[in-house]
Amino acid sequence: MTASSTRPTATRTPALNSRLPHVGTTIFTTMSELAAEKGAVNLGQGFPDFDCDPQLVDAVTSAMQRGLNQYPPMAGVPVLRQAVAAKLEALYGRRYDAGSEITITAGATQAIITIILAVVHPGDEVIVLEPCYDSYVPNIELAGGTVVKVPLTPGTFRPDFDKISAAISPRTRAIIVNSPHNPSATVWTEAEMLRLQEVLSPTDVLLISDEVYEHMVFDADRGHVHQSAARFAGLAARGFIVSSFGKTFHVTGWKVGYVAAPASLMAEFRKVHQFNVFTVNTPVQHALAAYMQDARPYLELPAFYQRKRDLFQAGLKNTRFKLLPSEGSYFQCADYSEVSDLGEADFCRWLTAEVGVAAIPLSALYVGGFEQGIVRFCFAKKDETLQRALDRLARL
Repeated sequence: MTASSTRPTATRTPALNSRLPHVGTTIFTTMSELAAEKGAVNLGQGFPDFDCDPQLVDAVTSAMQRGLNQYPPMAGVPVLRQAVAAKLEALYGRRYDAGSEITITAGATQAIITIILAVVHPGDEVIVLEPCYDSYVPNIELAGGTVVKVPLTPGTFRPDFDKISAAISPRTRAIIVNSPHNPSATVWTEAEMLRLQEVLSPTDVLLISDEVYEHMVFDADRGHVHQSAARFAGLAARGFIVSSFGKTFHVTGWKVGYVAAPASLMAEFRKVHQFNVFTVNTPVQHALAAYMQDARPYLELPAFYQRKRDLFQAGLKNTRFKLLPSEGSYFQCADYSEVSDLGEADFCRWLTAEVGVAAIPLSALYVGGFEQGIVRFCFAKKDETLQRALDRLARL
């Protein structure tokens, strides 16, 4: 044995130049961990604490037992794509070809990053309306794009079309729109969608329409309906429409969604999709296709969540929180200025640790933060969970 062979081997982990140097753990993970540590009621992260329909679980089991456990087609099993196409036509009057214009995805988050990677080149600009879901900005940065922030009107969270128009430049590649909106629970009106169509009409700007809460629009008796981009010819022609089976059917952990887009846009989407996920869980796709043959589960969803919204709002009215409108989604925003003068993040930590209810600071969903004294609660919970939270909040 030589001397060199006995010499200890030096080990070193090479340093990385981070692709996302300003990104840490998401606020949702942070608040959920704190809620678990403090034994708080978690109204922060947006997921149900109740089970899905047992028939849907049975349908997955049946698909597995029938041997549907190998790779499906890259774009998704045809029967599910056909079910999605039928739903879009029935609800929004837009016919999408199931073969070339619909792709099943590993949740809406994967759908959105795949769209951005497919269409955004280094130096392209993407307009983001703040506050927004926290994956949008990192997705754009990973593609080498430039984020152009346009605030929704503070307090009402309505789109400001003068600011949107001013933000469009020759380098603008896309705009991301989310309705019903996370976190504010506002829902875009027909007039607002028509104005967006008018603004985009003379441009080549693509639309990424995040519609994961499409089946949670409230107050139908006052004429409120979901204004999908699919309803508007000028938007549908330039639009990627994203939705989520997880949100609709109370199975967020299954991570299955879909994208609908014109064939030329979908062809580019699939080029990326096939290399970042390839395809999606086979038995779950077959189960969803079978379950969608009955439209009632998603047609009845607005009433299901409106009852929970009303229950939660009635309880919050006994507190010093000031409620903002909740027009859709399963979120309720509240102004806490009469409760505390803490900043939003500090208030949420205090609320979790001392009161025993976790919420999300709205400032975390603005790039660089923006303090308004507003927090977001999620009411996609069992009635007893909501009541337990309300009992604690009533002490404020």
